[in-house]
Amino acid sequence: MDYKNLLAIKEEVGKVIQGKADVIEKVLAAMLAGGHVLMEDIPGVGKTTLAMTFANSMSLDYKRVQFTPDVLPSDILGFSMYNAGTKEFEYREGAVFCNLFLADEINRTSPKTQSALLEVMEEGTATVDGVTRALPDPFIVIATENPYGSSGTQMLPESQLDRFMVCLSMGYPSHQDAVAILKGNASKPVSKVQGIISVDDLVKLRAYVNEMYVRDEIYEYIVSLVEATRQLDIFSMGASPRGMIAMLRMAKAMAVIDGRDYVTAEDVQKIVADTLGHRVKLSARGKAQGLTVRQAMNMLLQAVVPPRM
Repeated sequence: MDYKNLLAIKEEVGKVIQGKADVIEKVLAAMLAGGHVLMEDIPGVGKTTLAMTFANSMSLDYKRVQFTPDVLPSDILGFSMYNAGTKEFEYREGAVFCNLFLADEINRTSPKTQSALLEVMEEGTATVDGVTRALPDPFIVIATENPYGSSGTQMLPESQLDRFMVCLSMGYPSHQDAVAILKGNASKPVSKVQGIISVDDLVKLRAYVNEMYVRDEIYEYIVSLVEATRQLDIFSMGASPRGMIAMLRMAKAMAVIDGRDYVTAEDVQKIVADTLGHRVKLSARGKAQGLTVRQAMNMLLQAVVPPRM
């Protein structure tokens, strides 16, 4: 396994997205783990640029849809059009037939269009007019949404939030990075990003991550963390089994990025908030304490004793 390629991807993306090494690493981990990414943040911090940069660095076929109230499921999945010449209906592919699909401002479209993504995210297939078609492999969704100013938006239901392996936030740049951006020398253009690996390389990396050996203590630790979200009184809704699987896959990917062929408790701890934060809900008690979801995740880590490796 050549870890240098993964470091090169992080460096190449980092040349465009300044000062966000942690977010870059976790997006890369989600892509290696075979998951989808939800970027929840304010406009203008580089969410779309991040997705485009990853697409270029991994030589992925990339498509973007700006979600608005009038975007239809057929725009996403495709549709059948009558051909007068052949006198038959012909299928026209939708935007999801690519390797990396960017769903920009996904909470600004209708629930019907949002739900059209459920099948493609979980099964990697699209069904139109009763015919199911496989999407390219790999297929990755990076969706963005603005958590503020919810006027005119449709919040994602829990069933769809659960399909995202991680929910990340980029946040504002630091003072130094903001000054560099103003000077115009902070980053290289997305069009200049070099392809580090091919699509086939990504498929092989995913297979390697999936087959990585994990000790029983780590399995027990992950299950205990998820069970604690259902037992602690600061949560009204705990994480699902899908969240448990997401934690395992992300922990494996983080180990690979770090150049290891084994998973540690620290790998799990790094991604707990990102994999479980959007899958749980704070209880009235938790809200009364003024807790944020991230603070509740820290309390969760303190409540479950990690294994001694």
